[in-house]
Amino acid sequence: MAGEPLWRISRGDLDRLMTTLEVRDVKLSGCTLASTGELAVARENAATIHYCLEGQGSLIVDDRAPIPMGAHTLVIVPRQRPQKVLGSAKAFVPQRTSERLAETAFTPGSPRLRQVGDGEPVLTLVYGHFEASFGASLDLFASLDTPVIETFDAHDQLGPVTGYAMAGLAAGEVGGRPMSQALLKLVLLALLRRARVSSNPWVERFAVLTDPPIARAFAEMVSRPSLPHTVETLAHAAGLSRSAFIARFGSAFGEAPISVLRRLRMRNAAALLEANVRSIDQVALLAGYQSRSSFTRTFRRVYGTDPSKYRAGVRRMAAETQAGMHEPVSPAEQAVAPVGVWDIERGNVPRTLNGAADLRSG
Repeated sequence: MAGEPLWRISRGDLDRLMTTLEVRDVKLSGCTLASTGELAVARENAATIHYCLEGQGSLIVDDRAPIPMGAHTLVIVPRQRPQKVLGSAKAFVPQRTSERLAETAFTPGSPRLRQVGDGEPVLTLVYGHFEASFGASLDLFASLDTPVIETFDAHDQLGPVTGYAMAGLAAGEVGGRPMSQALLKLVLLALLRRARVSSNPWVERFAVLTDPPIARAFAEMVSRPSLPHTVETLAHAAGLSRSAFIARFGSAFGEAPISVLRRLRMRNAAALLEANVRSIDQVALLAGYQSRSSFTRTFRRVYGTDPSKYRAGVRRMAAETQAGMHEPVSPAEQAVAPVGVWDIERGNVPRTLNGAADLRSG
């Protein structure tokens, strides 16, 4: 069938990847628009989600042709993109929208339902910003270049889920933020599940999801980072030759396999240190390092401090949080922002696909 994705991830590999999905920094708002209503959404260094609960309207991104918004339409917009929601489904081509939106854009996160335009509402939606990654290190939407568009139906129950997520944030009660993150994760899991059946263009953009052998190797790395992975063992797991595996992995991620594995291991180590249950030697082993000194050198290179000092910083921050001095933010979040799967497209990650240092060990 014309337009069908050339590759599809296997059910088992997708399931393993989905178990590692993490969602954070959720800011949601609700809005109703009259037929004359226009809502500009502020740019953010995070993806934006729009979910239409009912009615008809349109979404304009980057001064391009409007995206029709009907009931159960889900749209994920790349980070730092000008966007406007219209309470009208008419074909409308804006002129230099990005300049006009700069001063009037609305930032999601308000606890009240926003009403835009005069007259009866014709469109009701939930929208907002969020971060999502596999294994807390590889940003799922960091290098997305065009919007993801998928239409669900009432049976999928995404409307109530997004509504509950927004209500949890708006209530401001204890547990509201983690509850909203968990609920939005359900929405993204429903979207990822569509990677197995959707014929929409967004499926092809997620190379890791549409190249089953590479997805299989990546799932192995994410789910079991402590194993003694090498390029050879990962290539074997993918069922590819070493050279083919390196080339296809680099095409999907913009990085060498062991470079990605190293970051996964360091994020896993940071989480273990924050949990403050295991010794440094145990953390090193669980991160895939037989030598504490090797682990410490790599950790210091990534986070700028030794594992022991990192753990001490976590304890100090926990004490300050208990004293009400600030919101809890992990040292990992302070030190290293998640690197996008395809950041190479933006020139942020060196393409070292055959460097000896990258291919020896994590």
